[in-house]
Amino acid sequence: MSWASVASGETPKQARSRDLMELGLEELMQIEVRSVAKKPQKLSEAAAAVFVITADDIRRSGVLTIAEALRMVPGLDVARINANQWAISSRGFNVRFADKLLVLIDGRTVYTPLFSGVYWEVQDTLLEDIERIEVIRGPGATLWGSNAVNGVINITTKNAEDTQGGLLTGGGGSEERRFGGVRYGTKWGDGAYGRVYAKSFDRDGFVDASGRDAPDDWQAGQAGFRVDWQASGQDTLTVQGDIYRGDAGQITSLNSLVPPYMQTFDERVDFSGGNLLARWQRTFSPSSELALHVYYDRTEREERAVGERRDTFDFDLQHRFAFGERQDIIWGLGYRFSRDRIRNSAELGFIPDSQDVNLFSAFIQDEITLVEDRLRLMLGSKFEHNDYTGFEIQPNVRLLWTPDERHAFWAAVSRAVRTPSRVDMDFHNNLSVIPPDTPINPQPLPILLMVNGNPDLRSEEVVAYELGYRFNPIARFSLDIAGFYNVYDRLRTTGILAPPMFETTPLPPHLVLPLQFENQMHGHTYGVELAANWQPLDWWRLRSAYTYFQADLSLDAGSTDVLSLSIAEGSSPKHQFSLLSSMDLSNNLELDLWFRYVGALRDPPVDSYTTLDARLAWKPRRDFELSIVGQNMFDSPHLEFGSVFTNSVATEVERGVYVQFDWRF
Repeated sequence: MSWASVASGETPKQARSRDLMELGLEELMQIEVRSVAKKPQKLSEAAAAVFVITADDIRRSGVLTIAEALRMVPGLDVARINANQWAISSRGFNVRFADKLLVLIDGRTVYTPLFSGVYWEVQDTLLEDIERIEVIRGPGATLWGSNAVNGVINITTKNAEDTQGGLLTGGGGSEERRFGGVRYGTKWGDGAYGRVYAKSFDRDGFVDASGRDAPDDWQAGQAGFRVDWQASGQDTLTVQGDIYRGDAGQITSLNSLVPPYMQTFDERVDFSGGNLLARWQRTFSPSSELALHVYYDRTEREERAVGERRDTFDFDLQHRFAFGERQDIIWGLGYRFSRDRIRNSAELGFIPDSQDVNLFSAFIQDEITLVEDRLRLMLGSKFEHNDYTGFEIQPNVRLLWTPDERHAFWAAVSRAVRTPSRVDMDFHNNLSVIPPDTPINPQPLPILLMVNGNPDLRSEEVVAYELGYRFNPIARFSLDIAGFYNVYDRLRTTGILAPPMFETTPLPPHLVLPLQFENQMHGHTYGVELAANWQPLDWWRLRSAYTYFQADLSLDAGSTDVLSLSIAEGSSPKHQFSLLSSMDLSNNLELDLWFRYVGALRDPPVDSYTTLDARLAWKPRRDFELSIVGQNMFDSPHLEFGSVFTNSVATEVERGVYVQFDWRF
């Protein structure tokens, strides 16, 4: 909430609901964020590279998925593999199951411990219920733990009090064939508010390299509820839950020991799940609060190569208090239990096929005011014990200097780790077949590459050095710059385990080259991320983002890696640029244009592309909005990513147009 809204006497609810075009950029810098320090603080005073996507940003961008909304963020790589799969990472190392980015929805961790990645096609909610998406680029492990190596994405939904009444939304078009959602919120009693929602969609597939329709269409439905209760002047309780079910198509490639040594076929992937979350918070004073957070999550997924059923229970307790007049301390304890049951196949599997995983954690962070309103120092560390590598320590130091209200400088040094997952330890996969009588394999027998997990694998490590500057010289302009230099060690590689072995089963006779995951890569990455906001006129706002990224990695002496180095260095673009123009043409007519440029990838090889999305929205009355959205208007069709470490064949993004209505009652 801005200082202007306080002065005008608005309630918090009214202030949160205002269109952000009504707020000056100076006020937007006062938006409250929680992800950096696990407490409320102004965006302008966060000692980290943080970017906030607001509810109004999502509405005016015309996106229909969380993954698409993340394209606004500098420093993030967001690429579609096919119509329902994404590769998303922060500051490099992008693949479908990018394992150095932690993603949370209302505090619930949504990555799978099977791969340490995120199935983005199942991370959904009613977009109109999202309050904000806070994205931290750089390590967030001190507060959030392992796998928050290069970033944290924290998605927060609205309090039930802010979603009273009814909402009916829907539409359709060429690619977004049909979609719709309904929500209703009501007051349940003294200080208690609740809402229920349901949504579904049916999305068309993309096209393959020859321009033919691909079978990667995607359908799903989801429903949920949320209750927020102000039990007393000090206590609040939130209970919420979701269930979902859907299926998605893909072109799957499988290896063969006979010509053409690769088979492709169409398949459907079925997924379902649900979660239940409870959060209690007691506020003792403006500088002291206690919070307890627990949730249960169930996921199921079935595809030809592998099936997974997983149950997760998570407990988190944290306490914040002031120590003297200059110190603000926050500490916490956590425990997570996860149990999986895997259905293996001949091509891919895990041994054992069922496993329980425990994670114990504690953290503490002290924010020290060195000079009142000018200089602050943050010291902290996360302490974890996991079943794979044992005890891990992840400290950080952050310094914030605000010489005046318009300038903020920050610096940070952090250590974070990416702990091994089930795929690193227990995996086996028939990766590919090298045909005979070729330059790579001059022998008369095909060679089967078989990848195996390594129970002795250690955690990957990064030491990150960051600098940042925020500048708000006038009310209509703001600039946010962040630079980083990350030093990595013990990165995962795929080395040759033993010389090729002759096998006759299965037929025909062939050679098997066993590979194993190892910690045999090191190096550094560096880059600059820029976000600028300019409001040249009261009715026109421009938001731009630019990212420069470079990776310089090397294999350790003696490494026999045959896969990892080129992909680690070449799977993220060197340059990215985004420009979003939002115009209020009249009191009831909006025009939004979103231009993006994404540089080429070296491995997987993908050309650079430019694209333009456009949205025109009309409000004939206050409670009804009708919009038309065009997507990928410049470069259609185009490839955004390749088939790396996945059996799914990449397809090309098409141009699309859809119409949407929103009715609030």
